[in-house]
Amino acid sequence: MPGVFDRLNKEIQDKQQEGGITALDLADLPPALRKIMRLMLREIQMNYPRLCEVMDAMPERERLTRDELQGALSTLTSQFWLIRIGEGEKAIYKVNLRRKAGSTLAAGIWSSLDEKLKRNPKDT
Repeated sequence: MPGVFDRLNKEIQDKQQEGGITALDLADLPPALRKIMRLMLREIQMNYPRLCEVMDAMPERERLTRDELQGALSTLTSQFWLIRIGEGEKAIYKVNLRRKAGSTLAAGIWSSLDEKLKRNPKDT
């Protein structure tokens, strides 16, 4: 019978396997997708009309058409870079930030230091 800790551990592992992004992942995106993600990272959450408004305020050579914007948003949500809540004009997009996995390095360092401190100074 699984206990509370088993369930919590499974939940943590499931969360780590979910999508999401890190800052290093942005460099690999095509320019249009990277532009949208940079916008989204500034506000973390935007609705579709606000995205259109921000896009229209950009210099003409940097703007995406509505079709390009829709395609980019669909790509980003299907790849779990963004989370879409709702549909169409009422859709809200949120950045899906990846949680960092805990480091196992610290435990090894502390146990090694403890062992060295417990030794007799004459032994070293």
